[in-house]
Amino acid sequence: MARTLTTGAVFLLATALAAPAAGQALEDYDYDNLAFRGVGFDWGWITPTRVDATPMYGLRIDLGFLGPAIRVIPSITYWSSQLKRSELERLATALEELPPLSGVDIDADDLGTVEWSDLALNLDLHAVWTAPFDVFTYVGLGMGVHGMNGRGDAIDDTFIEDLLDTTTAGLAAMAGLEYQPVPRLRFYGEARYVLASDVRYPAFRVGAALMLPAAGSAYTGGND
Repeated sequence: MARTLTTGAVFLLATALAAPAAGQALEDYDYDNLAFRGVGFDWGWITPTRVDATPMYGLRIDLGFLGPAIRVIPSITYWSSQLKRSELERLATALEELPPLSGVDIDADDLGTVEWSDLALNLDLHAVWTAPFDVFTYVGLGMGVHGMNGRGDAIDDTFIEDLLDTTTAGLAAMAGLEYQPVPRLRFYGEARYVLASDVRYPAFRVGAALMLPAAGSAYTGGND
């Protein structure tokens, strides 16, 4: 399943970025075009596979355009939630099968409340185009590094906590809308799907960004 989703994500990235790149020469894409253009703060809601649905908080940096219509957005996201009852039961069953605990009856209640959090560093590429009513839309893909952290009274300083404390890479696909009602103030909404080895989830988030003044169009290198 994970391999299929990863392959699909790579295909989506190629499709999303190929359209705006069509007809553009290689020299049109230059890292010298990248610069700090603004910062955004957002709030969202996620429904992960192994923990209860929970809010997600994010900070994103607009680095402008690598080339025509291709925008670079690094970000930091954070969420924290409790392991689902089904996950606790699965974990309790696995513990019962360990030789040192053979014959010991363990259930989910013995594990108590187990918290799991994710602090992720992400780098997204957006293919951006204009839409009616001064709305801008984008699709894209990104990569991230997820620092997963587990904690709970019954698992702290045990091998169970070590199993939940991982650092893993992830992929994300996203699509969003942006609207700039006045210069240097931008609102955005985004639907996102994140795939990592330990967890995957859809996310929906909204936010606002403060942009620096720059010459030119907001979506061809400037922000006015």
